[in-house]
Amino acid sequence: MRKASKTVYVGGIPVGGGNRVSIQSMTNTDTRDVEASLAQIERLRAAGCDIVRLAVPDACAAEAFGEIRRRCDSLPLVADIHFDYRIAVRCAELGADKIRINPGNIGGKDKVAAVARICRERRIPIRIGVNGGSLEKDLAEKYGGPSPEALYESAMRHAGLLNEFDFDDIVISVKSSSVSDAVAANRYVAEKCGYPLHVGVTEAGPRRMGIIKNAAALGALLPEGIGDTVRISLTDDPVEEVLAARDILRSLSMPGHSGMDIVSCPTCGRTQIPLISLVKDFEEAAKREGLLSIPVKVAIMGCAVNGPGEASGADVGIAGGRGEALLFEHGRIIGKIGGDSVVSALVDYIKENFKDR
Repeated sequence: MRKASKTVYVGGIPVGGGNRVSIQSMTNTDTRDVEASLAQIERLRAAGCDIVRLAVPDACAAEAFGEIRRRCDSLPLVADIHFDYRIAVRCAELGADKIRINPGNIGGKDKVAAVARICRERRIPIRIGVNGGSLEKDLAEKYGGPSPEALYESAMRHAGLLNEFDFDDIVISVKSSSVSDAVAANRYVAEKCGYPLHVGVTEAGPRRMGIIKNAAALGALLPEGIGDTVRISLTDDPVEEVLAARDILRSLSMPGHSGMDIVSCPTCGRTQIPLISLVKDFEEAAKREGLLSIPVKVAIMGCAVNGPGEASGADVGIAGGRGEALLFEHGRIIGKIGGDSVVSALVDYIKENFKDR
């Protein structure tokens, strides 16, 4: 288990220091379209996002970022900047809660100093992003490619530039589109430095495979205490990134990310109820009734074999039978439900007995 990293604050969100792992995403609107960006930020907030990043490619986008920051009081906003230190300085002036740069690609030391100075004065953290696909040529040659050692040295090189100007509120991300490379790099960096880490598999692809890749990586890293804030990179609606992150964090029982855990069997020839549709209907009903945030384990099982005994660890559940289902709580049968009312009866029972958890 990694020792706790230092804590930095992105707006009011503590990142690192053993605090709750925060969920990030990034808008895919044109930042210069203020109304569209604000609308997407609100959708991300409603989905459970903690921190939102916006691309700021030019001075016009920087001014739009400032207007978005002025009108958005619900989430911390991160300005993502490449190459032009003046845009980073301007976004800091306009209220950015975090700046994402690579100090090595925004010019000479005087320009790095200008960014570090205003961020230090305004207590704005800086995220240094190192990607295996854009590793410095000398490090790629030294290590024979984007190895964990190369990514670590790149990150520390950039951090060192900021340290020269008395700036240390730094978040590090070392990313790769390869699950194994991302895991290895983050393990190596976590062992070597105490900065908070932003983790995830970058350029992970379309929704299904992207979620699988990120779940595999985070499933390896987070239980080891590696990762303080996450983004599930998907070629999809950014809201899908947030929903996936919530599900992954909840499945790993990460502190601060509790919620309903639905366990159900995969069906077989013994199944006597339409289990696949029942599970889908129950999940939709639980979402509609606002129950998914309740920390309750619900079992929906297809037969007596996979019923109260095998699912005794569940808080509540049902086991299907011919024309009816057994309702049980902690493995103890407490009643029977008619086949047509299984979902509504289970939802009502959870509302009555578990909603105040």
